[in-house]
Amino acid sequence: MTGVYSLLPEGRSGLLSPEPAGGEDIAGYLAAGGYAPLVAPGRLLDRIAAAGLRGRGGAGFPAAVKLRAVRDAPGPRVVVANGEEGEPGSVKDRWLLRHRPHTVLDGLRLAAAMTGAERGHVYLSDPASERAVRRALTECALGLRIDVVRTEHTYVAGEESAVVRRLDGGPALPTAKPPRPFESGVGGAPTLVANVETLARLARINTHPDEADVVAAAHLVTLAGGGGDAALVEVPAGTHLKVLADLCGYGRSEAVLLGGMFGGLYGEGWRDLPLDHDGLRTTGAALGCGALHFLGPEDCPVAVAVEAASYLGAQSARQCGVCVSGTGAMAKALSAVARGEGNPDTLDQLHRWSSQLPGRGACALLDAAARVVATLLDRFPDTLDAHRSPGCPGCADPAPEDGRRFTVPVP
Repeated sequence: MTGVYSLLPEGRSGLLSPEPAGGEDIAGYLAAGGYAPLVAPGRLLDRIAAAGLRGRGGAGFPAAVKLRAVRDAPGPRVVVANGEEGEPGSVKDRWLLRHRPHTVLDGLRLAAAMTGAERGHVYLSDPASERAVRRALTECALGLRIDVVRTEHTYVAGEESAVVRRLDGGPALPTAKPPRPFESGVGGAPTLVANVETLARLARINTHPDEADVVAAAHLVTLAGGGGDAALVEVPAGTHLKVLADLCGYGRSEAVLLGGMFGGLYGEGWRDLPLDHDGLRTTGAALGCGALHFLGPEDCPVAVAVEAASYLGAQSARQCGVCVSGTGAMAKALSAVARGEGNPDTLDQLHRWSSQLPGRGACALLDAAARVVATLLDRFPDTLDAHRSPGCPGCADPAPEDGRRFTVPVP
């Protein structure tokens, strides 16, 4: 059972609490100041920039920079609420769409006002999220044309160029860049593709301007793994992983897979890692989408890396030869290590691939696979050394490719 918790200071406006019974309704949202007229879009944009709001889709790019790029581009503009949650270990976007649809739609409305867009899309794959959003749209008049577009769920379907391609009637597969969507997106128009948590925080900053810094710095994180309870938690920036681990029963964990599959594996010292982009970057880690998978004493980091690499290999869009061959080769080599059949040449190959492959695909899938491998090699040398011969219980079974180890139910 997945729990929902807020660790924000009492009295602060968070996205998780108080949770309205049955989900957010229009009366409650209006009473809380939602959908208020935006008299000065430029002032809100300046406030977002001053608060330092970053995108919550994974890359952590400054939201104000993206908004201004679309605003300053010529011609008609488009805004997109991206709710396609590719990481199997993340539930925050679907939770927001199911339980806070008006907050997301308000953020989309505000993004349109700041960029000058007259058309918007809500892009998702979750049926329950679609029902909640369509219901919310019948309850309000946004003054903006909004289309709800449902796609097939895949790891790469939420990548911003894949979103644009799908909205233009094609498959939800990434394209080569440039151009970026803010230059040429849906129908060739400058397009803002914003994660739904980013939009929800934008709406909260508008309704609670005195709390802008707190709202912008907080994160929704999904916790899961062996030995504890899965949870969706809203945390202030800089919260150490130990606090979250103790909250949900992961205090005995010996390692963690950060950022879904993008942040890599971290062993010794993981308890002192701070949950913010800059703090993690200084340690060589990454927050990504905020999904944390804890490894208990019975979990082997090699087995986790094999399963992550196998899943990513199966989820490859199969458009880039280097991604197809690279993810496949890394998964195969890791599987050999797990079976005790690896040798120094195998590890040398993994070192070479994990350093040379990042940045060579059309999306970040190949980068995620390479980071999992690189961090395993760098941070678990003793564990790898113990796999010189067969016999690891955690690696006994072949790795599934469906991501089941990392999948978390939406609360």
